[in-house]
Amino acid sequence: MTDTTFGRYGGQYVPETLMGALGDLDEAYRRIRRDPAFEKRLSFLLHEYAGRETPLTYCANLSRDLSCRVYLKREDLLHGGAHKLNNTLGQGLLAQFMGKKRLIAETGAGQHGVATAIAGAVLNLPVEVYMGETDTRRQQLNVFRMQLMGARVVTVRQGTRTLKDAVNEAMRDWVANVRETHYLLGSCVGPYPFPGIVRDFQAVIGEETKRQIVQREGSLPAAVVACVGGGSNAIGMFSAFTGDPGVALVGAEAGGAGLATGQHGASLCAGSPGVFQGALSYLLQDGDGQVCETHSVAAGLDYPSVGPEHAMLRDAGRVRYEAVTDREALDAFRYLSRMEGIIPALESAHAVACARREAEKLDAGDILVINLSGRGDKDVADVAAMQGGLG
Repeated sequence: MTDTTFGRYGGQYVPETLMGALGDLDEAYRRIRRDPAFEKRLSFLLHEYAGRETPLTYCANLSRDLSCRVYLKREDLLHGGAHKLNNTLGQGLLAQFMGKKRLIAETGAGQHGVATAIAGAVLNLPVEVYMGETDTRRQQLNVFRMQLMGARVVTVRQGTRTLKDAVNEAMRDWVANVRETHYLLGSCVGPYPFPGIVRDFQAVIGEETKRQIVQREGSLPAAVVACVGGGSNAIGMFSAFTGDPGVALVGAEAGGAGLATGQHGASLCAGSPGVFQGALSYLLQDGDGQVCETHSVAAGLDYPSVGPEHAMLRDAGRVRYEAVTDREALDAFRYLSRMEGIIPALESAHAVACARREAEKLDAGDILVINLSGRGDKDVADVAAMQGGLG
């Protein structure tokens, strides 16, 4: 089946054994979103447990340095330290509604795994998280956090031992245990209906931001910037602004060592349409259609594809996607830390770096919003260990 909701992109390129499960998921999601009891329970968890709404912080030092009015949407202050909890609480409740007894997830940077562990603990559902061996080494703090909250972390030693391989193993688990298991997919990727479900649960980011900036400034921003790996934080932010043509939307992809080197994860900047892990989207692939290895200093951006809605927005010209190198991201990591006393996740640092470029195009009164998708506690030791990391 190749029905899509994002132009030519999306679809359900999966084994026949999963078609029934995807149909059940779609039907259950359509019903639950009309259920006032579900909305009430999710709203309670987001506000009283997770800590929404998150602040929109005016950054005076950045504003002076970048010569425009800079705001940060503070998803780093959400419980768990990143935007991921918006989606895991929503999907966890959906799994309960469907009578599922177990949650599985994939994770790269560990933040989605942590958020799934949090959701499993508060909703009393057992959790298993698949994580590439490379990522378990560079995100040891998040591995321990998941285990502390009762999740079982399954180390994936196949392939590149990063996020794409973790997704592959989680999909295999789901195929084998589909009756009692819900695959809590962490980004707006994969087969329909996952991209739309994740987008809907993350849309709270953009909805809050739009309301907050109008209350503060009386107008919409000139530009909104977010990092893009699979793309959930970005699609959650952008969804509120796609109908506002005066707002420039910019996605920061992982440029790694540079596009010319081939060591990057910038699928929208350097990829081409292809089928990967259940959906048609932009994909880093060679001339034979084989998936290319990726690299990023940020584990959460180390992924060779992107959500199908991002692919549609790219083709439509509504969102501009730019590659940010590891060096630029590390510079931005230090820059925000020193300028505002806010340590960003390395993923979010890509958005900060991209925003520094974007500011050069803006006037002094223009508003620039950066989605700070996560905090950088998980990355501090890794950055410190890099040569010149704190220089």
